[in-house]
Amino acid sequence: MTTRAIATIGAVVLAVAFLCIAGVATLTGAASACSVITTPSGTTGRYDAEQLHHAKVIVTVGVQNDIPVRGQIIAVATALQESGLRNLGHLGENNDHDSLGLFQQRPSQGWGTPAQIMDPEYAAGAFYRKLVTIPGWQTMPLTVAAQAVQRSAYPDAYANWEGDANVLVGLVSGQPVGSNGTGEQCISIGGWMKPVQGPLVSRFRTDSRPGHDGVDIAAPKRTPIHAAASGLVIRVVCNAHLVNGDPYSCDVDGDPVTVRGCGWYIELLHPDSSVTRYCHMVRRPSVEVGQQVAVGQIIGQVGSSGHSSGPHLHLETHTSHPATESNAVDPVGFFALRGTDLPQPE
Repeated sequence: MTTRAIATIGAVVLAVAFLCIAGVATLTGAASACSVITTPSGTTGRYDAEQLHHAKVIVTVGVQNDIPVRGQIIAVATALQESGLRNLGHLGENNDHDSLGLFQQRPSQGWGTPAQIMDPEYAAGAFYRKLVTIPGWQTMPLTVAAQAVQRSAYPDAYANWEGDANVLVGLVSGQPVGSNGTGEQCISIGGWMKPVQGPLVSRFRTDSRPGHDGVDIAAPKRTPIHAAASGLVIRVVCNAHLVNGDPYSCDVDGDPVTVRGCGWYIELLHPDSSVTRYCHMVRRPSVEVGQQVAVGQIIGQVGSSGHSSGPHLHLETHTSHPATESNAVDPVGFFALRGTDLPQPE
């Protein structure tokens, strides 16, 4: 396999801290703090229409073959490394043997005929057919799974594209992502983003609330909550009861004095084995246990169910699964390590 990648794009990936999907206001206003991937009109500063089309093909073929989001991300990252998301043919002496297409697959190694490999839909399908034969690919580091398929001379290079692939899969699959309030929608190079916009109104385990295992971000009721990173839905729960133990509905507002529990909440398990928990949703979350979600995908809406005094998102981060009090860590530091700043307290 060739390791052909576009040098200028690679340099930007290493140098820029964030990837953004910018709105029209960003194009006509002040300079963005993030590099631009695309705008609603299709104008790009990172990827052109051809590359976005090929990402869309890879994702679509994945969906048609019931490949979960993680597999789609692996495939897009692989194509970014191998071809820069371009359907490359032979390039004379610079070509790596008989490698062709988005994934630089070789007819001589049984990937198909040259005509088949140059068909992006066929190439994506061939990649997925090989991927699903790799035992445990769903939980492998991306670069390990990609290398098991590709057998590249540079196996570590695939990891460089995981952040971009997270963003592109979420973008071309039509899953909306959150706005930072300036017309931009930013995802860190590691593939993480703020799940909701709003001020931080309560911190992690303060002196007055030592049992508060997360942070509270205020936002209006029914504000969309986005997956902070790609992952697997492992829990969808209604957790609300009166102080005397009697059950209490999660479909109505709770109370900070008489009601206990997290209300409607979900947990996502991420590829690094970390877990994020999202509490107090206004109604049952819009995802199901066992569902793969992409970074930025809407998973629910802000509410005030359970032990709550008003609409907000209670966000917890845990270093391992299952999520427990002992492995809960401050989300502010957790997100900072992944290139994303949570709102600062008012």
